[in-house]
Amino acid sequence: MGYKVARASEYLAITGGGIQDIKLAKKSWVFPWQSCTVFDVSPVNYTFEVQAMSSEKLPFVIPAVFTIGPRVDDPHALLLYAMLMSQHDKHSNHVNELVQGVIEGETRVLVASMTMEEVFKGTKEFKKEVFEKVQLELNQFGLVIYNANVKQLVDVPGHEYFSYLGQKTQMEAANQAKIDVAEAKMKGEVGAKERTGLTIQNAAKIDAESKIISTQRLGEGTKEEIKVKSEVQVFQNEKAALVAQADAALAIQKAALTKSSCKKQTGSYNDKQKKAEAVLYEKQKQAEATKAAVDAAFYAKQKEAEGLVSMANAQGTYIKTLLGAVDNNYSAMRDFLMINNGIYQDIAKTNAMAIRDLQPKISVWNQGGAGVDQG
Repeated sequence: MGYKVARASEYLAITGGGIQDIKLAKKSWVFPWQSCTVFDVSPVNYTFEVQAMSSEKLPFVIPAVFTIGPRVDDPHALLLYAMLMSQHDKHSNHVNELVQGVIEGETRVLVASMTMEEVFKGTKEFKKEVFEKVQLELNQFGLVIYNANVKQLVDVPGHEYFSYLGQKTQMEAANQAKIDVAEAKMKGEVGAKERTGLTIQNAAKIDAESKIISTQRLGEGTKEEIKVKSEVQVFQNEKAALVAQADAALAIQKAALTKSSCKKQTGSYNDKQKKAEAVLYEKQKQAEATKAAVDAAFYAKQKEAEGLVSMANAQGTYIKTLLGAVDNNYSAMRDFLMINNGIYQDIAKTNAMAIRDLQPKISVWNQGGAGVDQG
């Protein structure tokens, strides 16, 4: 008796007393009258090289890798696996041969109904078909295909079909590429010529249409210009006529007004004329008085200037006479003028006053006597 616990990738398969068929659990009590088997549910990779033959009786090898394991998400499938496979190790020859037999059998049956061309070109569809048919057989063992990888098909020695087919495909691809390049080049050159021609044609068409439209627009513009000038001239003529009419009406009204008011203004006109003449006479007299005052002032200034000129002439004659008397001796004439005008006397008086203000002490000596101080 004991308490059993399975690992994360394991299950417990318990049979015996108290259990009707098989009990699957991750942990459980196991009594002495019960049997417990631990089995691993992790998937395993199986690698095979399946010998197959096409419908044309051409043999070839299909390398394949299948990842297979118990279906843990389905309790019934897990129960089937526990009943049929748990007593064998998943890496044992028994399990390996079982899986290989299922895969080879279904693959050969499928390939026998296909041509080599279909197998070679439809690898994806071929893989899908193999996957589905093998899975149907594995369901009865509680197994599921997690992944299936069919590698590149390989020739059987002495039968190089895939090699020749590959060379053929390669040559066809190369030839097709050359054809495509030539066609592309041809299309490019033809297309370029077509585009050039279309460009020239469209340009000529657009130029012609542009000239037509330009001529039409020019004619319309000229017509509009003439129309506008005509309307302006008509407007100016109408305006001139209206102005002339208004001037004529104004002249008529002015003449009538002048005629009607002429008689009324005749009496008052004489009075205004007399007043204007009186004012004019007064202004004339004021102007004459101003002119007389100006003339008197000018006469006074003129006489004053004449007096100064006469005085200057007299002084010049006086000096000239003095120079003649002293035989043109300027120094003698200067001394005479200074003496005659009292200049020397004034100089002596000024010096005496200056000395007196200084209050000097002067000693006077005479013969045989003592000196007398004079202040």
